Amino acid sequence: MSETQQPQAPEATPEATPEVAPAPAEAGDGKSRKPRPVLAAVARWTAAVVVCGGLATGTAAAITSMERTDVPGLATESDGRWDYPKLTLPQLPAGSPRPFTSDNFGEIHHADLRALLLPAPAGARVDPKRDGDWVSVDDYVALYEKSKRDDLRQAIEDSALRHVAVRSWTMPDGTKSAVYLLRFKSVGFSESFKDNVLDAGSDRTVPLVGADSVERYSISAHIRVPGTALYALAEEEPYGAEQVRWAYIQAGDTLGLVVQSQKGGAATVPFRQTVALQNQLLG
Repeated sequence: MSETQQPQAPEATPEATPEVAPAPAEAGDGKSRKPRPVLAAVARWTAAVVVCGGLATGTAAAITSMERTDVPGLATESDGRWDYPKLTLPQLPAGSPRPFTSDNFGEIHHADLRALLLPAPAGARVDPKRDGDWVSVDDYVALYEKSKRDDLRQAIEDSALRHVAVRSWTMPDGTKSAVYLLRFKSVGFSESFKDNVLDAGSDRTVPLVGADSVERYSISAHIRVPGTALYALAEEEPYGAEQVRWAYIQAGDTLGLVVQSQKGGAATVPFRQTVALQNQLLG
């Protein structure tokens, strides 16, 4: 933003010292009296006040016309949110309803699942092999503890899973993010996998790799999208080199998974922001 130019105060013209009529001469005095010095001083002070008032008005007008971030001392610091591009919903096939309309009983997302993945924010280094494309079931179950993978694979085979799509990226501060979308045949299959296999709504949920202890917490007070549900979890302290946060998004036939990890602790603000935006795309 270019520097705001302050309006110039009009150049004040000093008021002329008022002429003071000479006082009548006293008897016996043949000379007129000179103007009183007090009145001349008052005139000079009046001119000074006019000039200062003009400058003050000009400064006030300049500040009120500036953006907040242009005024020294009033700049708003970043709260940690990432700069995501503007989101738009993908086009639906002709005649296909949105997932949460009255005539879509299975709550089916008819749009291409890959087009519903959240785009990476500005400054991210996107994994070229996992940038909005299909991935295998093995790729997905590799997120979970090794001892749980065989059971997850079998449950997925029994759950009528149709596709898995993913996008992953790394931010300049080292935060690693991944978004997985799993599409089932209907909302019933999706909810069954979330509740009966992953147990996403409890502390007994299937842990992700590296999350030795799990804490469940609520972020639904900050994120509300009709027709969807959120389940947020995080690795409890003391954690190892990295902390892992993840959230499941239940949205009709699709189950979303947002994962973030960072050395020293995964920040809350960008995690909530990422979950909220992905939730909006699925809602």
